[in-house]
Amino acid sequence: MKRKLAAVAVLSATALLTGIVQAGSAQAGPTGAPSDAGQLAKALKLGGQEKLVAKDAVVDRDGTRHLRYERTYAGLPVLGGDLVVHQSVTGAVESVDKAVGAQLSLPSLTPKIPADQAAAQATGAVQATVGVAADKDESPIKAVHQTGSAQLVIWASDGNPRLAYRTTVEGERADGTPSSQLLVTDAATGQVLSTHEQVQTAAGSGTGVFVGTVPLTTTQTSTGYSLQDASRGGQSTQNMKNTTRKGTLFTKSTNTWGDGTVANGESAAVDAQYGAAATWDFYKNTFGRNGIRNDGKGALSRVHYGSNYVNAFWSDTCFCMSYGDGSGNSAPLTEIDVAGHEMTHGVTAATAALNYSGESGGLNEATSDIMGTMVEFSANLPTNPPNYWIGELINLNGDGTPLRYMDKPSKDGGSADSWSPSVGSLDVHYSSGVANHFFYLLSEGSGAKTINGFSYNSPTSNGSSIAGIGRDKAAQIWYRALTVYFTSTTNYAGARTGTLKAASDLYGASSAEYAAVAAAWSGVNVN
Repeated sequence: MKRKLAAVAVLSATALLTGIVQAGSAQAGPTGAPSDAGQLAKALKLGGQEKLVAKDAVVDRDGTRHLRYERTYAGLPVLGGDLVVHQSVTGAVESVDKAVGAQLSLPSLTPKIPADQAAAQATGAVQATVGVAADKDESPIKAVHQTGSAQLVIWASDGNPRLAYRTTVEGERADGTPSSQLLVTDAATGQVLSTHEQVQTAAGSGTGVFVGTVPLTTTQTSTGYSLQDASRGGQSTQNMKNTTRKGTLFTKSTNTWGDGTVANGESAAVDAQYGAAATWDFYKNTFGRNGIRNDGKGALSRVHYGSNYVNAFWSDTCFCMSYGDGSGNSAPLTEIDVAGHEMTHGVTAATAALNYSGESGGLNEATSDIMGTMVEFSANLPTNPPNYWIGELINLNGDGTPLRYMDKPSKDGGSADSWSPSVGSLDVHYSSGVANHFFYLLSEGSGAKTINGFSYNSPTSNGSSIAGIGRDKAAQIWYRALTVYFTSTTNYAGARTGTLKAASDLYGASSAEYAAVAAAWSGVNVN
């Protein structure tokens, strides 16, 4: 799995602050809106207690502006009060689109129900639905575990403005999908005026080429379902149809995907969708990382990329990972450790940004192998039992052997078991062997052993015997070093220093874990 390098789009500080993204037109955030909202409110003949709050702005290339505002009334948010003002290049208002055209006029701003009672009523309304699905395709609420405070608002969405409360009630569905329901209740009667599930998902299932039959988090559409996961940052899977042009989101009328065969194009998509979810969950559950860039945004997966494309790659430019179908378009590269491997390139780019050449390039590739392996162990699929081999099921070598071996990297015929002055001149997929071997030794120790039904025999360069500390601790040490100490130019000596600092941070400088890190690096001749 070679990483495809792509140009990095760099936004200016101004663009980052204003949210400008240029793609046919410039999109400006709230700070890009004009400062005369008060004057605009008067021009729109809004009431004296109404104010506009800038939310977004789109500026066309010819200078035409489309300014989006939220509205408040006596300082309270107006639900249904949003509007878009369309201005010419001179600033003249050409037209206005309002969510609701009703005039705001309330006789009183004093609620008859206190906020705590409103929150309790909202929670009770959700608790009353425990065990009941809203529709046949939605998993029922299993538990309500958190209630947000009730916020006083103006409800205007139905054209009948009144004082109300807005409350967010958190919970969990029976299939593990989080639930975040936004309820609006009348501040005079407690009547539920609106309820909205903010996690827009549907529960599906699929059978992949490698993952077997698994649950999938999908999104319900007006005509069926799509492979889009709103609960994980909107990450989705597209069909490239054996081209390299723009892909198409997988959609269908039913919510069962693939049949496990390569001939069924959905099967590879099941692998990719599930692999992306497993990677997201691993990083979230293990490190508290909220997505690849830690910004809550999901990545795009693209399957059936190219024709006879025997590779898979991550690209920061499209924030996506792409899988080829292999020789003859009959062997997709959608194994789960490949998914974890490729998405980890995005994590590395967002953190240490290790240069993709020399020893730092080897560390970049090793980081993906390490975390891809951890994703595989985390998923623990019966059809793909976790191990310390890389890409053992995609059979790129044509003889059933893995691409790489972490216990003894040289078994692939090119990777380095230990460091030497010439390691940096190797292809990064081979110089990665030093760090892969280090991670295996740190996790499991040296010598012959069987783990999860797989046999290993890991040597050390200095003939020492090493006891492992377990893969979970080893992963914590590597992740902290990557995100806190590694830089773009870190080499193997720097990696040793960084992981020792990480071990000291996590477990103490006199800990067994710290000593094990030092011993494992010595075992691969990094001293």
